[in-house]
Amino acid sequence: MHSHSIERWTHDHAFLGEKHDENERRTWLVVVLTLVMMVGEIVAGSLFGSMALLADGWHMGTHAAALGIAAFAYRFARRHLGNSHFTFGTGKFGDLAAFSSAIILGLIAVEIAYESVLRLITPVPIVYGEAIAVAVLGLCVNLASAWLLRDSHGHHHHGHDHGHSHAHHDHEDHDHDHDHRGHHHPHHDNNLRAAYVHVMADAATSVLAIAALAVAMYSGWVWADPAVGLIGSAVIASWAFGLVKTSGAVLLDVRADEKLERVIRARMEIGDDRVTDLHLWQVGPGHCAVLLSVVSDTPQQPAVYKRRLAGLKGLSHVTVEVETCPH
Repeated sequence: MHSHSIERWTHDHAFLGEKHDENERRTWLVVVLTLVMMVGEIVAGSLFGSMALLADGWHMGTHAAALGIAAFAYRFARRHLGNSHFTFGTGKFGDLAAFSSAIILGLIAVEIAYESVLRLITPVPIVYGEAIAVAVLGLCVNLASAWLLRDSHGHHHHGHDHGHSHAHHDHEDHDHDHDHRGHHHPHHDNNLRAAYVHVMADAATSVLAIAALAVAMYSGWVWADPAVGLIGSAVIASWAFGLVKTSGAVLLDVRADEKLERVIRARMEIGDDRVTDLHLWQVGPGHCAVLLSVVSDTPQQPAVYKRRLAGLKGLSHVTVEVETCPH
């Protein structure tokens, strides 16, 4: 078989989100913004002897590290897009980064809770005006970062789909398809969502801190600041758990979309055709792969079964095995 004939039967595994490059640029901008804020606070804190500025500066360094993981994941996935060592492409690197960021976010929640408990037990003097100013400055930076990442919960679409069918009955036959259709993605970009959650967690912490410091300054309730810190840590921990759950599900190939699975079964089980095995998993933001086996008294060509799945949103890689019913 000639090489030019082989090419029409092959395809790549580019399962990145439609806005991958744009999201990468936005994440790098947020990393730079966070680092500038971090360095500025540490330098100012050192020059003016402000512990509040120093503490917040090093705290922002933790968020900068997590955001850096997200940015590098985008870059790695893009640069290794055509690397054949990754069987189903590099679409899951964002979920790996999101899982790592969620762990860091959980550790931040534990740190805030620990410091809050210590301050409840042993209150420390607070320079209220300075602390509020630092919290307001941090809130402004976080709101700007959240604006840059504002599309993190939006749906995306991608215009490239791969259908790949394998049939096994009297002889082995392979059929590949390269369709170009607009697909509405049912799955979020967990990497961008993780970056968004980090800046929102910091913003929420700043808002709670401003409220608690104001109450403590005017009422003398020094316990208000650490008490609100405990509330903030609980909120951040819940966000971290949600990120671990969603990104971990993708990494472990948990069933991607039950509704899509039901539609696939309904389209495939026509006449005496029956689906005996079906695996549906996410291979990238908005991209699902399906591997299924069909048994039939009168098996048809692979292209027939593949056409039944044509146009399904988010279905980017299809493998179908067809068997003849022995009875």
